[in-house]
Amino acid sequence: MTSLLSRTFGYESVSPQERESRIRAVFNAVAPRYDLMNDVMSFGIHRLWKRVMAKAAQPRDGQLIVDLAGGTGDVARLLAGARRRVVVCDPSVEMMAVGRNRSQGTGLDFVEGKAEAMPFETGSVDTITIAFGLRNATSPEEGLAEIFRVLKPGGRFLCLEFSRPWALIRPFYDAYSFAVIPRLGAWIAREPAAYSYLVESIRRFPDQREMAGLMGQAGFAGISWRNLSAGIACLHRGEKPIS
Repeated sequence: MTSLLSRTFGYESVSPQERESRIRAVFNAVAPRYDLMNDVMSFGIHRLWKRVMAKAAQPRDGQLIVDLAGGTGDVARLLAGARRRVVVCDPSVEMMAVGRNRSQGTGLDFVEGKAEAMPFETGSVDTITIAFGLRNATSPEEGLAEIFRVLKPGGRFLCLEFSRPWALIRPFYDAYSFAVIPRLGAWIAREPAAYSYLVESIRRFPDQREMAGLMGQAGFAGISWRNLSAGIACLHRGEKPIS
């Protein structure tokens, strides 16, 4: 389970401190080309997945919505509205600098913070979204506990993450992931090692049922998931119980 993730970097064994610093370095390095790489790697499908999550979040006037690990602001811009506060919370200053430049005039706020320690009061947030970021937390379990803490009773959590694809397509997906994506990282982002890590981290992350189990352990109720693109990605949902 993900307790092992806090001591790994891809397939390497590292200390939690080294994991955090190396992941931070990855995102600082790829920040300027991060969204472009996502477009190329997924053939643009990641944008459809994120629209599905934004629609499922049902953003409403008067809400405080936090998009965690949302540095470039692409999800937060889908959630933005004149009568609600949408905040991007991310540990990477470089990623948020890209997001600020792309989000001018949208009313988004950007604050520095990591999944395990967000700068929000207990029970203060209506909705938290996170897209492809929980597996990059130093400790995903601690991240889930912190998300649960800052949500209001009845607040909603939506996590879009890569998951376990259907068996029929798994061999083709693995071949593409390990053979093609690092080469794209070298060509476009000029960071092949960073994209090798990202591919490896996907394989280490819990599958659909395991992730649901972790959410249950963190205290969430009403847990469900929806496979996207034959399980390549999965949208997980849960709520903080009212009582």
